Amino acid sequence: MNPRSVEEQAAEIRDSLQRVRGEMARVIVGMEEVIDQLLVALLAGGHVLLEGVPGLGKTLLARTLSRVLGLETQRIQFTPDLMPADILGGHVLVEDGRPRVEFVKGPVFTQVLLADEINRCTPKTQAALLEAMQEHAVTIGGKRMALHEPFFTLATQNPIEMEGTYPLPEAQLDRFFFKVLVARPDLPRLREIGRRTTGPAAEEARTVLGGEPVLAMQRFVREVPVPQVVEDYAARLILASSPDEPSAPEKVREFVRYGASPRGMQALMLGSRIAALLAGRFSASTQDVRQVALPALRHRLILNFEADAENVKPDDLLRGLLETVPAPGQAR
Repeated sequence: MNPRSVEEQAAEIRDSLQRVRGEMARVIVGMEEVIDQLLVALLAGGHVLLEGVPGLGKTLLARTLSRVLGLETQRIQFTPDLMPADILGGHVLVEDGRPRVEFVKGPVFTQVLLADEINRCTPKTQAALLEAMQEHAVTIGGKRMALHEPFFTLATQNPIEMEGTYPLPEAQLDRFFFKVLVARPDLPRLREIGRRTTGPAAEEARTVLGGEPVLAMQRFVREVPVPQVVEDYAARLILASSPDEPSAPEKVREFVRYGASPRGMQALMLGSRIAALLAGRFSASTQDVRQVALPALRHRLILNFEADAENVKPDDLLRGLLETVPAPGQAR
Protein backbone atom coordinates (compact mmCIF):
# COMPACT_ATOMS: atom_id res chain seq x y z
CA MET A 1 0.00 0.00 0.00
CA ASN A 2 1.60 3.28 -1.08
CA PRO A 3 1.34 6.50 1.00
CA ARG A 4 -1.02 8.11 -1.50
CA SER A 5 -3.57 5.28 -1.30
CA VAL A 6 -3.37 5.39 2.51
CA GLU A 7 -4.16 9.10 2.51
CA GLU A 8 -7.04 8.58 0.10
CA GLN A 9 -8.54 5.80 2.21
CA ALA A 10 -8.18 7.84 5.38
CA ALA A 11 -9.90 10.81 3.72
CA GLU A 12 -12.68 8.57 2.43
CA ILE A 13 -13.28 7.18 5.92
CA ARG A 14 -13.46 10.69 7.39
CA ASP A 15 -15.93 11.74 4.69
CA SER A 16 -18.09 8.67 5.31
CA LEU A 17 -18.13 9.24 9.05
CA GLN A 18 -19.00 12.89 8.51
CA ARG A 19 -22.03 11.80 6.49
CA VAL A 20 -23.02 9.43 9.27
CA ARG A 21 -22.73 12.24 11.80
CA GLY A 22 -24.80 14.54 9.63
CA GLU A 23 -27.60 12.02 9.17
CA MET A 24 -27.73 11.21 12.87
CA ALA A 25 -27.85 14.92 13.72
CA ARG A 26 -31.11 15.16 11.75
CA VAL A 27 -32.73 12.88 14.32
CA ILE A 28 -30.60 13.10 17.47
CA VAL A 29 -30.38 16.45 19.26
CA GLY A 30 -26.90 17.09 20.62
CA MET A 31 -24.95 14.01 21.75
CA GLU A 32 -22.10 14.82 19.35
CA GLU A 33 -19.49 13.39 21.70
CA VAL A 34 -21.60 10.29 22.35
CA ILE A 35 -22.04 9.69 18.61
CA ASP A 36 -18.28 10.01 18.03
CA GLN A 37 -17.60 7.47 20.77
CA LEU A 38 -20.09 5.04 19.22
CA LEU A 39 -18.36 5.38 15.85
CA VAL A 40 -14.93 4.80 17.40
CA ALA A 41 -16.14 1.60 19.06
CA LEU A 42 -17.86 0.42 15.87
CA LEU A 43 -14.72 0.86 13.75
CA ALA A 44 -12.70 -0.91 16.43
CA GLY A 45 -15.02 -3.91 16.19
CA GLY A 46 -16.04 -3.43 19.82
CA HIS A 47 -19.28 -3.05 21.75
CA VAL A 48 -20.74 -0.14 23.70
CA LEU A 49 -22.55 0.15 27.00
CA LEU A 50 -24.71 3.28 27.17
CA GLU A 51 -25.62 4.42 30.66
CA GLY A 52 -28.17 7.05 31.60
CA VAL A 53 -31.50 7.53 33.30
CA PRO A 54 -34.63 6.56 31.33
CA GLY A 55 -35.92 8.96 28.69
CA LEU A 56 -32.64 10.38 27.38
CA GLY A 57 -32.94 8.84 23.90
CA LYS A 58 -30.53 5.92 24.27
CA THR A 59 -32.78 3.52 22.35
CA LEU A 60 -33.46 6.11 19.63
CA LEU A 61 -29.71 6.66 19.33
CA ALA A 62 -29.09 2.95 18.76
CA ARG A 63 -31.87 2.57 16.23
CA THR A 64 -30.77 5.65 14.32
CA LEU A 65 -27.18 4.44 14.14
CA SER A 66 -28.18 1.06 12.71
CA ARG A 67 -30.47 2.73 10.16
CA VAL A 68 -27.79 5.17 9.00
CA LEU A 69 -25.27 2.34 8.66
CA GLY A 70 -27.72 0.16 6.75
CA LEU A 71 -27.23 -2.78 9.09
CA GLU A 72 -29.72 -5.41 10.17
CA THR A 73 -30.85 -4.77 13.72
CA GLN A 74 -32.67 -6.63 16.45
CA ARG A 75 -33.84 -5.35 19.82
CA ILE A 76 -34.13 -7.29 23.06
CA GLN A 77 -36.00 -5.77 25.97
CA PHE A 78 -34.25 -7.20 29.01
CA THR A 79 -36.63 -8.08 31.84
CA PRO A 80 -36.22 -10.13 35.03
CA ASP A 81 -37.93 -13.17 33.46
CA LEU A 82 -35.82 -13.19 30.27
CA MET A 83 -34.03 -16.50 29.64
CA PRO A 84 -30.80 -17.24 27.70
CA ALA A 85 -32.82 -19.04 25.00
CA ASP A 86 -34.74 -15.81 24.40
CA ILE A 87 -31.43 -14.30 23.26
CA LEU A 88 -29.62 -17.18 21.58
CA GLY A 89 -32.50 -19.25 20.26
CA GLY A 90 -33.17 -22.93 20.75
CA HIS A 91 -34.36 -26.21 19.30
CA VAL A 92 -38.07 -26.68 18.70
CA LEU A 93 -40.16 -29.61 17.54
CA VAL A 94 -41.62 -29.05 14.07
CA GLU A 95 -44.49 -31.30 12.99
CA ASP A 96 -44.50 -30.92 9.22
CA GLY A 97 -45.09 -34.37 7.79
CA ARG A 98 -42.45 -36.19 9.79
CA PRO A 99 -41.76 -34.60 13.21
CA ARG A 100 -38.26 -33.14 13.42
CA VAL A 101 -36.23 -30.84 15.62
CA GLU A 102 -35.07 -27.54 14.16
CA PHE A 103 -32.96 -24.76 15.59
CA VAL A 104 -34.71 -21.38 15.64
CA LYS A 105 -32.23 -18.52 15.75
CA GLY A 106 -32.63 -15.91 18.45
CA PRO A 107 -32.28 -12.14 18.03
CA VAL A 108 -28.52 -12.32 18.63
CA PHE A 109 -28.19 -13.44 14.98
CA THR A 110 -28.11 -9.91 13.61
CA GLN A 111 -25.59 -7.14 12.93
CA VAL A 112 -26.60 -4.47 15.46
CA LEU A 113 -28.00 -5.97 18.64
CA LEU A 114 -29.77 -3.46 20.86
CA ALA A 115 -29.78 -4.89 24.37
CA ASP A 116 -32.21 -2.50 26.02
CA GLU A 117 -31.91 -2.07 29.80
CA ILE A 118 -29.49 -4.98 30.02
CA ASN A 119 -29.15 -4.66 33.78
CA ARG A 120 -32.86 -5.37 34.33
CA CYS A 121 -32.36 -9.13 33.86
CA THR A 122 -30.60 -11.70 36.02
CA PRO A 123 -26.83 -12.34 35.82
CA LYS A 124 -27.44 -15.79 34.26
CA THR A 125 -29.18 -14.22 31.28
CA GLN A 126 -26.67 -11.37 31.05
CA ALA A 127 -23.90 -13.96 30.76
CA ALA A 128 -25.57 -15.46 27.68
CA LEU A 129 -24.01 -12.67 25.63
CA LEU A 130 -20.41 -13.31 26.73
CA GLU A 131 -19.39 -15.66 23.91
CA ALA A 132 -21.27 -13.65 21.29
CA MET A 133 -19.54 -10.41 22.28
CA GLN A 134 -16.07 -11.90 22.49
CA GLU A 135 -16.01 -14.40 19.62
CA HIS A 136 -18.89 -13.21 17.38
CA ALA A 137 -20.30 -16.72 17.63
CA VAL A 138 -22.54 -18.80 19.87
CA THR A 139 -22.32 -22.48 20.83
CA ILE A 140 -25.59 -24.34 21.33
CA GLY A 141 -25.82 -28.10 21.75
CA GLY A 142 -22.12 -28.44 21.01
CA LYS A 143 -22.45 -26.69 17.64
CA ARG A 144 -20.68 -23.40 17.05
CA MET A 145 -22.50 -20.88 14.85
CA ALA A 146 -20.94 -17.66 13.59
CA LEU A 147 -22.86 -14.41 13.85
CA HIS A 148 -23.42 -11.93 11.04
CA GLU A 149 -20.64 -9.44 10.39
CA PRO A 150 -20.18 -6.72 11.35
CA PHE A 151 -21.60 -7.63 14.76
CA PHE A 152 -22.07 -4.73 17.16
CA THR A 153 -23.76 -4.91 20.56
CA LEU A 154 -25.16 -1.66 21.81
CA ALA A 155 -26.46 -2.16 25.33
CA THR A 156 -28.28 0.40 27.42
CA GLN A 157 -28.47 0.35 31.17
CA ASN A 158 -29.97 2.46 33.89
CA PRO A 159 -27.70 3.66 36.73
CA ILE A 160 -27.20 0.76 39.14
CA GLU A 161 -28.59 2.84 42.00
CA MET A 162 -32.07 2.58 40.44
CA GLU A 163 -34.56 0.03 41.76
CA GLY A 164 -34.84 -3.30 39.96
CA THR A 165 -31.33 -3.40 38.45
CA TYR A 166 -28.63 -6.09 38.60
CA PRO A 167 -24.98 -5.04 38.31
CA LEU A 168 -23.30 -6.52 35.23
CA PRO A 169 -20.63 -9.15 36.00
CA GLU A 170 -17.07 -7.83 35.75
CA ALA A 171 -16.30 -10.33 32.98
CA GLN A 172 -19.09 -8.93 30.85
CA LEU A 173 -18.28 -5.29 31.59
CA ASP A 174 -14.73 -5.95 30.39
CA ARG A 175 -16.04 -7.09 27.01
CA PHE A 176 -17.53 -3.70 26.28
CA PHE A 177 -15.07 -1.58 24.33
CA PHE A 178 -16.51 1.69 25.68
CA LYS A 179 -18.86 2.66 28.44
CA VAL A 180 -20.53 5.88 27.33
CA LEU A 181 -22.41 8.13 29.75
CA VAL A 182 -25.49 9.87 28.36
CA ALA A 183 -26.06 13.13 30.22
CA ARG A 184 -29.27 15.10 30.62
CA PRO A 185 -29.75 17.75 27.90
CA ASP A 186 -29.27 21.41 28.73
CA LEU A 187 -31.97 24.06 28.21
CA PRO A 188 -31.39 24.79 24.48
CA ARG A 189 -31.20 21.09 23.60
CA LEU A 190 -34.23 20.26 25.71
CA ARG A 191 -36.19 22.96 23.91
CA GLU A 192 -35.07 21.57 20.54
CA ILE A 193 -36.07 18.04 21.55
CA GLY A 194 -39.54 19.27 22.42
CA ARG A 195 -39.84 21.11 19.11
CA ARG A 196 -38.70 18.18 16.96
CA THR A 197 -40.63 15.42 18.67
CA THR A 198 -43.99 17.17 19.07
CA GLY A 199 -44.17 18.80 15.63
CA PRO A 200 -46.19 17.58 12.63
CA ALA A 201 -43.49 15.23 11.28
CA ALA A 202 -40.32 13.88 12.84
CA GLU A 203 -37.11 13.66 10.81
CA GLU A 204 -36.03 10.22 9.61
CA ALA A 205 -32.43 9.23 9.03
CA ARG A 206 -31.31 7.85 5.67
CA THR A 207 -28.89 5.02 5.04
CA VAL A 208 -25.46 6.28 3.95
CA LEU A 209 -23.25 3.21 4.46
CA GLY A 210 -23.51 -0.57 4.49
CA GLY A 211 -22.01 -3.67 6.01
CA GLU A 212 -19.12 -4.08 3.57
CA PRO A 213 -17.87 -0.46 3.90
CA VAL A 214 -17.97 -0.83 7.70
CA LEU A 215 -15.92 -4.06 7.53
CA ALA A 216 -13.41 -2.37 5.22
CA MET A 217 -13.06 0.52 7.68
CA GLN A 218 -12.52 -1.91 10.54
CA ARG A 219 -9.66 -3.53 8.65
CA PHE A 220 -8.11 -0.21 7.66
CA VAL A 221 -8.01 1.43 11.10
CA ARG A 222 -5.67 -1.29 12.38
CA GLU A 223 -3.04 -0.02 9.94
CA VAL A 224 -2.85 3.40 11.57
CA PRO A 225 0.59 3.54 13.23
CA VAL A 226 1.03 4.07 16.96
CA PRO A 227 4.51 5.36 17.94
CA GLN A 228 6.27 3.47 20.72
CA VAL A 229 6.17 6.48 23.05
CA VAL A 230 2.38 6.48 22.71
CA GLU A 231 2.23 2.74 23.43
CA ASP A 232 4.41 3.28 26.51
CA TYR A 233 2.16 6.08 27.72
CA ALA A 234 -0.97 3.94 27.35
CA ALA A 235 0.71 1.02 29.13
CA ARG A 236 1.76 3.26 32.03
CA LEU A 237 -1.84 4.46 32.39
CA ILE A 238 -3.06 0.86 32.58
CA LEU A 239 -0.43 -0.11 35.14
CA ALA A 240 -1.05 2.98 37.27
CA SER A 241 -4.75 2.05 37.51
CA SER A 242 -3.87 -1.02 39.63
CA PRO A 243 -3.48 -0.46 43.39
CA ASP A 244 -0.70 -3.09 43.55
CA GLU A 245 1.60 -1.18 41.20
CA PRO A 246 4.32 1.09 42.62
CA SER A 247 3.35 3.75 40.08
CA ALA A 248 -0.28 3.87 41.29
CA PRO A 249 -1.25 7.27 42.75
CA GLU A 250 -2.55 7.50 46.30
CA LYS A 251 -6.23 7.78 45.30
CA VAL A 252 -6.00 4.58 43.25
CA ARG A 253 -4.46 2.68 46.17
CA GLU A 254 -7.17 4.00 48.47
CA PHE A 255 -10.27 3.43 46.36
CA VAL A 256 -9.53 0.81 43.65
CA ARG A 257 -9.86 -2.93 44.23
CA TYR A 258 -8.86 -4.04 40.71
CA GLY A 259 -7.36 -1.95 37.95
CA ALA A 260 -7.90 -2.06 34.19
CA SER A 261 -7.23 -5.34 32.38
CA PRO A 262 -5.19 -5.88 29.19
CA ARG A 263 -8.45 -5.33 27.28
CA GLY A 264 -8.17 -1.74 28.50
CA MET A 265 -4.82 -1.48 26.74
CA GLN A 266 -6.37 -2.84 23.56
CA ALA A 267 -9.16 -0.27 23.79
CA LEU A 268 -6.67 2.57 24.25
CA MET A 269 -4.62 1.44 21.27
CA LEU A 270 -7.50 0.94 18.86
CA GLY A 271 -9.43 3.93 20.13
CA SER A 272 -6.46 6.27 19.74
CA ARG A 273 -5.93 5.07 16.15
CA ILE A 274 -9.50 5.91 15.22
CA ALA A 275 -9.50 9.20 17.14
CA ALA A 276 -6.45 10.23 15.11
CA LEU A 277 -8.27 9.41 11.85
CA LEU A 278 -11.31 11.41 12.93
CA ALA A 279 -9.00 14.36 13.64
CA GLY A 280 -7.45 14.15 10.17
CA ARG A 281 -4.17 12.49 11.14
CA PHE A 282 -2.65 9.13 10.22
CA SER A 283 -0.66 8.54 13.41
CA ALA A 284 -1.93 8.22 16.95
CA SER A 285 -0.68 10.59 19.67
CA THR A 286 -0.81 10.71 23.44
CA GLN A 287 -3.63 13.25 23.11
CA ASP A 288 -5.68 10.61 21.28
CA VAL A 289 -5.03 8.18 24.14
CA ARG A 290 -6.19 10.80 26.64
CA GLN A 291 -9.29 11.48 24.56
CA VAL A 292 -10.49 7.87 24.70
CA ALA A 293 -9.25 7.03 28.21
CA LEU A 294 -12.48 7.71 30.12
CA PRO A 295 -14.93 5.69 27.97
CA ALA A 296 -12.31 2.94 27.52
CA LEU A 297 -11.45 2.50 31.20
CA ARG A 298 -14.29 3.77 33.42
CA HIS A 299 -16.03 0.37 33.47
CA ARG A 300 -12.78 -1.52 33.96
CA LEU A 301 -11.95 -0.03 37.36
CA ILE A 302 -13.49 -2.10 40.16
CA LEU A 303 -13.84 0.18 43.17
CA ASN A 304 -13.92 -0.85 46.84
CA PHE A 305 -16.34 -0.11 49.66
CA GLU A 306 -14.45 3.03 50.68
CA ALA A 307 -15.10 4.50 47.23
CA ASP A 308 -18.82 3.76 47.58
CA ALA A 309 -18.91 5.30 51.03
CA GLU A 310 -17.22 8.51 49.87
CA ASN A 311 -19.08 8.64 46.52
CA VAL A 312 -15.86 8.41 44.50
CA LYS A 313 -16.54 7.71 40.81
CA PRO A 314 -14.26 5.98 38.28
CA ASP A 315 -14.11 9.17 36.19
CA ASP A 316 -12.72 11.06 39.19
CA LEU A 317 -9.89 8.55 39.53
CA LEU A 318 -9.19 8.46 35.79
CA ARG A 319 -8.92 12.24 35.60
CA GLY A 320 -6.46 12.04 38.47
CA LEU A 321 -4.50 9.37 36.58
CA LEU A 322 -4.32 11.57 33.48
CA GLU A 323 -2.92 14.38 35.63
CA THR A 324 -0.49 12.11 37.47
CA VAL A 325 0.96 9.94 34.69
CA PRO A 326 3.10 12.24 32.55
CA ALA A 327 2.90 12.11 28.77
CA PRO A 328 6.19 11.99 26.82
CA GLY A 329 7.92 15.35 27.05
CA GLN A 330 5.73 16.42 29.97
CA ALA A 331 7.36 17.26 33.26
CA ARG A 332 6.18 15.53 36.40
